[in-house]
Amino acid sequence: MPGASGGEGSVAQFVKEQLLAAGADAKAIRFDTAHKRTPLRGQVGNMVFKLPGTVRAPRRMLMAHLDTVPICVGSKPVRKGNLVRSADPKTGLGADDRAGAAVVLNAALQIMKDDLPRPPLTFLWTVQEEIGLQGARCASVGLLGKPALAFNFDGGSPDKLTIGATGGYRIAIDVHGIASHAGGAPERGVSAISIAALAIADLQRNGWHGDIHKDGKHGTSNVGIIQGGAATNVVTDHVFVKAEARSHDAKFRAKIVKEIEAAFRRAVKEVSNVDGKRGSVKVDGRLDYDSFALSPDEPCVKVAHEAVVDCGLQPQLAIANGGLDANWMVKHGIATVTIGAGQLNQHMVTEALDIKKYLAACNIGLHLATGASENRKPKT
Repeated sequence: MPGASGGEGSVAQFVKEQLLAAGADAKAIRFDTAHKRTPLRGQVGNMVFKLPGTVRAPRRMLMAHLDTVPICVGSKPVRKGNLVRSADPKTGLGADDRAGAAVVLNAALQIMKDDLPRPPLTFLWTVQEEIGLQGARCASVGLLGKPALAFNFDGGSPDKLTIGATGGYRIAIDVHGIASHAGGAPERGVSAISIAALAIADLQRNGWHGDIHKDGKHGTSNVGIIQGGAATNVVTDHVFVKAEARSHDAKFRAKIVKEIEAAFRRAVKEVSNVDGKRGSVKVDGRLDYDSFALSPDEPCVKVAHEAVVDCGLQPQLAIANGGLDANWMVKHGIATVTIGAGQLNQHMVTEALDIKKYLAACNIGLHLATGASENRKPKT
């Protein structure tokens, strides 16, 4: 099912149908209005399904995101041995994060099918994760039931417990020049493309683009989109640029953003026409998600660690250099650890799903949803 960010409607409908077929109360399935508050107006909001508990224990939440990156639209999944890949060499598989979404769905279905003992449960499928965690950012937290323990299933191996992640800042840059005939009067024009090129070269030359190491601090930046121009015989008067900056250190991330803006403002001063006129630049930005780091002693981390061990794997704690829905869950006051679901080479045409690791993630998900047996106390 296709479902790039903002187009998750059919996937959400499939999940809902599976829950209803398993006996879920339709009133227990809710959609929030996150898609109406995100920068990209999508088809559907985050999907929440709550199950009442049969034992006295704090509420737990399992979550994953429904969307894929655009390169996965058109995927044709095919199994070869222990791996699932896309039969179309031009597309990724989409296991990021359909595998995680399936782990969460499997836990809900198995619990309802076998009427397994469990604490109160919330299952959350978010939207628009791949474009800046927008679904999680705009989630209606009140629908979640105040979970005490939260577990997010996303990319990687199921023995990887991600307890921290970087913060990301998105930047939109409008570069304006002066149009002119490129053959008849090029000297009258101010090329917005030249301004953008000089700025990007400045960032690269001075170590503010790509992998950034300055004064013991670390971060990354990337100019990922350049749009502009309509003809070779016109000096381009407008270029739109999108860039990002990431760092686990909020102050250093702000420094990277400042350097990007400064490079474009310097470039404006370097390009003028025969009349001494220059272009201009307008920079807008927003924090997509802030960095976070959970303690290894955080209850959700300890419970996830025990579940992975109980399922026969050796947990590895990790810090991610990409954003996760957990970034916003933590910001919302819900400590959340992220667990892999067997995905390999996410965001690439070589993406694959390791079936053995996916099934291990399903076991871990069910273990986390039902709770450790020694912690169960029957209701009175």
